[in-house]
Amino acid sequence: MEPMRNGGSVRVMAGATGVALLTVCLAACGGSGHPDTPKAQGGNADAKPHTAPLKRVPDIGDRLWKQVPENTRQVVAVYGDGKDSADSTVALYEKTGSVWKQQRTWSAHNGRKGWTTDHHEGDKRSPVGVFTLSDAGGVLPSPGTKLPYTRSAAFQAPHYWKKSYWNDFDYVIAIDYNRVKGTPPNDPTRPQGQTKGGSIWLHMDHGSGTSACVSQPKADMEYLLRTLDPKQHPVVVMGDKADLKG
Repeated sequence: MEPMRNGGSVRVMAGATGVALLTVCLAACGGSGHPDTPKAQGGNADAKPHTAPLKRVPDIGDRLWKQVPENTRQVVAVYGDGKDSADSTVALYEKTGSVWKQQRTWSAHNGRKGWTTDHHEGDKRSPVGVFTLSDAGGVLPSPGTKLPYTRSAAFQAPHYWKKSYWNDFDYVIAIDYNRVKGTPPNDPTRPQGQTKGGSIWLHMDHGSGTSACVSQPKADMEYLLRTLDPKQHPVVVMGDKADLKG
């Protein structure tokens, strides 16, 4: 482990073990075989955030809001366009005192087949829910994150995938669904079992849906990595808009 940087630790992992870990995670983040054909990229500029103070993060119903820990002061909200849609919008909210404020918002992608409240390996849908954000990593060096960060060539997407997918895992943030917190994002341990899926990340976008992850442009991944702070107990609240409100 390297010295602390910007409040977070940087872990370096390499060798055969790292490659083996990546093999396990590909089914969730990038899929196996031939990925779906990406749409043309571009026009992904950040939307103007709402600056008014809020009593809670908007468009999230009581069922999910009650699952947000009381000490959480950073929420990454992923609003899916529809239950069967791969398109979504992400917004970061931060709490000061008793008031929430939207800091930034941008377009993103989720599972190719949309969303599910009962995720299973290979269903190509992202899980609906509230999940903590504890660990990060990627092929590239940390851009200055406070989250523990594992840099490793083992994150590299295989080059038999389409070239537009090669940089998907340059930066990743692990979504704490069916994983052990405090481990590298590509640790294969799945406490709920293999069939419940896992290795679900926030990662770089290739212009179309994923196998279960949430993908976004490089600039927005860098922004999240620099902004999310373990001391603020960040979580992601994610799902299609109807489920989020339910």
